[in-house]
Amino acid sequence: MIWRKLSITLNMIKFEHTVFALPFAFLGALLARRGLPTVWQTGWIVAAMVGARSAAMAFNRIADLHYDRMNPRTSERALPRGTLSMQFAVIFTVAMSSLFVFSAWQLNRLCFYLSFPALALLFFYSYTKRFTSLSHIVLGLAVGSAPLAAWLAVRGEFAWAPILLSGAVTFWVAGFDVIYSLQDTEFDRRARLFSLPSKFGMAPALRISALFHAGTVLLLAATAILSSSGWMAYTGIAIVAIILYWEHRIVKPHDLSRVNVAFFNLNGYVSILLLLAFAGDILTR
Repeated sequence: MIWRKLSITLNMIKFEHTVFALPFAFLGALLARRGLPTVWQTGWIVAAMVGARSAAMAFNRIADLHYDRMNPRTSERALPRGTLSMQFAVIFTVAMSSLFVFSAWQLNRLCFYLSFPALALLFFYSYTKRFTSLSHIVLGLAVGSAPLAAWLAVRGEFAWAPILLSGAVTFWVAGFDVIYSLQDTEFDRRARLFSLPSKFGMAPALRISALFHAGTVLLLAATAILSSSGWMAYTGIAIVAIILYWEHRIVKPHDLSRVNVAFFNLNGYVSILLLLAFAGDILTR
């Protein structure tokens, strides 16, 4: 019975989408080490990422239950349908939060201290659509902290390269979250929820998303310059720029049929491609 509930929970939080952020955590660790991190560091970084994202997604489903019941797109999720109890969702959230904090403690003292405000930011995002159209940026900050967090796990000190990389991830996530939220434009207006599409309309929101993604490319280039990267890293950045450009070509205000292709498929390539490009550059030099 518990395994069935766990399976439902993992499906509810789209556990497989951890692929969006995990490669950036590995990238932060690679940059910090200028090579492969230790097995100990890698294991606890993965555990921390799994714990943080799982806790954040489960909490988001709990916090948004009222709206998920009203939204036709989300009404079939596990909590609105009643196939998963609120009690189990809460227990799962607490367990994953504990995994995150414990993993941070295993890495170093600084990560342990920062795990609490990081967790607060992850939970805070779930309420931002209630009062600000910049909720996309808050989500970006929550996910974008991954490379900086992994750098701190290895180095235990701040530096500009991972900060710029985290900024790139922040704008990347904010940009594709704007695209994804296009599907809920009318619902958000009816429910008095805030998003860039519901505030400005679809076409202006897509232009803002494109600006976010342009910022992503610029910050990736700045990261490569600051970390003295070679041609492999710059080639990866160039390909990512092309992918992001294509993402904006296939999604139109009057045609949202390819939103899922842009959100799930193309964005999945971005994080893995950048990891491979930077890793190849670091490990071959």
